[in-house]
Amino acid sequence: MPTTKNRPVRSVAVLADADSRWKWGLGLARRLHPGVAITGYQFAGAQTPSQRQLAEAGINPDSVIVVAAGELIAALTANPVDALVLSLPGTGVQAMLHLLAHAELESRPLVITGYVGVVYERVVEGLLLRAGADVIVANSPADLERFGGVLDGVGYPSSSLVQSRLPFLREPGQRVNPRFTVTFAGQPDVPNSRSQRRYVVERLAEHAAQHPERDVLIKLRGLPGEVVTHVEPYPYDEIVRSMGADRPSNLKLAGGDMGKALNRTDLLVTVSSTAALESIHRGLATAVLTDLGIRESLGNAYFLGSNCLASFDDLDAGALPEADPVWARSHGLGPQVDPLPERVAELLAGGPLPPLRPFYTLSNGKAFLPGVLAGYGVGTDGKPVPFLANGAPDGLRRVVRQSARNMYRHGAQVVAPALRRLASL
Repeated sequence: MPTTKNRPVRSVAVLADADSRWKWGLGLARRLHPGVAITGYQFAGAQTPSQRQLAEAGINPDSVIVVAAGELIAALTANPVDALVLSLPGTGVQAMLHLLAHAELESRPLVITGYVGVVYERVVEGLLLRAGADVIVANSPADLERFGGVLDGVGYPSSSLVQSRLPFLREPGQRVNPRFTVTFAGQPDVPNSRSQRRYVVERLAEHAAQHPERDVLIKLRGLPGEVVTHVEPYPYDEIVRSMGADRPSNLKLAGGDMGKALNRTDLLVTVSSTAALESIHRGLATAVLTDLGIRESLGNAYFLGSNCLASFDDLDAGALPEADPVWARSHGLGPQVDPLPERVAELLAGGPLPPLRPFYTLSNGKAFLPGVLAGYGVGTDGKPVPFLANGAPDGLRRVVRQSARNMYRHGAQVVAPALRRLASL
């Protein structure tokens, strides 16, 4: 808890764009101080999660305000907050840093950002896009060390790095199912081919058939029709239903909150979902699959040294992997000291905040930065792009946003899967 010399956070705004980032941003905001007032802003360039997804993340869906770049500045002007959590992809964070750096705010908020889950690829790219925030949260001692090395390597101050832990890590709840339960934590985009996703389902079905005394749950990332952080080209529920009469009766689909699913879980199985971290944190048997290879692109390479890498053959034979305690501690799991609230309180008590200085400028990223900024309605001067600014007619803004969303959905849900199918021929 903050000491008496520091000023605790009284109000926080969270700017997010997708379900998992809402969950991370809100969880982080609540950790800053008990009873903190939270305002939720949904970035206008993305489709708002469903009411269920927002409620599950912990916010009243009716209170979420949709904002574009210029509208965010207007909102922060009308309703100043102590801190702003940017729960966006790295490109979105960099754009908002430039926007805030040039905004004429009487008192700017402390800007906090970080990563929603495990960081297993594009470490340098993602970190430098977040560089410039007052606080960059590292979710574990291992991440803190890696991030410090990157920033030191480019000659950028690493003083903004603060170790914390993933905010969705929860303690075990009351056991709710007497039957041994295997839960597979699905991911929308890993693996991303139909054949590999079908392989996973078929092996889960085989495991269920070999172990009729067990329940085998496939925990869906989102319910049918819901938008998730990454597009799911071949939903697991469709693959399961296509099995028809061949589907074992103890192979079931499940939705809802992962924490509740873990309350009935004895063995968590995944390719690389962050659910594995929550499972390890709770002390559950956790298997990170190797059947598709151990690859950075799958994310399971992150678990090297964890003692949790296992194959379906291992699980069929009765394996119940337990995480190595040293690995778990270094990756922010189990009991941890959280210095984030006190560090934020120290920064707020230190007087006026210095100007924001994003890592990328037109001097060091002239061929890269303009595209990053334009994707979020920000010009190279840090000002909102005129047609997305507050002065534009509401009808025009709605048409532009809807057209952009439609084009994105068509590209992500139709064109990209088609290209993937062609590539696999």
